[in-house]
Amino acid sequence: MKIVENEAKSLIQKSKIPSISYVANPYTGCIFGCAYCYASFMGRSVGQTVKDWGDYVYVKKNAVELVREELKRMSPDKREGTFLLSSVTDPYQGPERKYLLTRGILTVLAEERYPGIVRILTKSPLVVRDIDLLTRLPRADVGMTVTTTDDNVSRWLEVRAPRSSHRLKALAALHEAGIPTFAFVGPLLPHFAERPDLLDQLFGRLVDVGVREVYIEHINLKQYIRERMNLVLAEEEPQVREAYVRARAKEHRQTLDEIVAKLMVKHGLTLRFEEVIYHDEFQAKHGI
Repeated sequence: MKIVENEAKSLIQKSKIPSISYVANPYTGCIFGCAYCYASFMGRSVGQTVKDWGDYVYVKKNAVELVREELKRMSPDKREGTFLLSSVTDPYQGPERKYLLTRGILTVLAEERYPGIVRILTKSPLVVRDIDLLTRLPRADVGMTVTTTDDNVSRWLEVRAPRSSHRLKALAALHEAGIPTFAFVGPLLPHFAERPDLLDQLFGRLVDVGVREVYIEHINLKQYIRERMNLVLAEEEPQVREAYVRARAKEHRQTLDEIVAKLMVKHGLTLRFEEVIYHDEFQAKHGI
């Protein structure tokens, strides 16, 4: 694993994501190495290829100081915007235990009493470490990516990410601490079209741990992501590989949309954006 310390020129960036005003990414790269990750394109900013995703992390060691300085220059009205940690990395991946950049940023936001929503999106139970800071913020919520209840499937696709069962426990702990939570079911795995009972089971477990809102996205199979996925799928049975080919068809997405709609009603869940996101269409619709 390649860990490189560097200094960033800025950290708080304006966001093009609907409902998000600002994003902060204290790391470039991610050790979790998820095969389907759209953020693998970020390697080009540090001279790494898509295939290298998961094998490097660049640590922006001045991230906390930058956030402190940039917040001071932010007018009161701009501070009302939703602040996301993070959009193209995981703010609680392994190096965070040593570098404490995410915790440092949350400390600054808590000290400043940042009035907008501070939103976390992660795959890591390490987020529970910072419950003390999250509860000090005027408005904070935490999203956990959970794509399956099957630890074997999550290990296959998400390589070094924490097991799904551990993520569900973290959501329960956050809920018990009074912190609003949501789940990011993304990508929506192709086999759910043939096994809707597994998606039913996933939604049921999310409700059990206090989740009431989900953000769902169809798998993004752009060429650069397919290149990574093909490496993972190469050793799988033909029917598994075929499922990921079918996932690119509109008919497959429509089938999944119908399944999701029924399960939303069954479990009393709210679907963020009121639709299952398909990356290309969503970008075009919102001019991203």
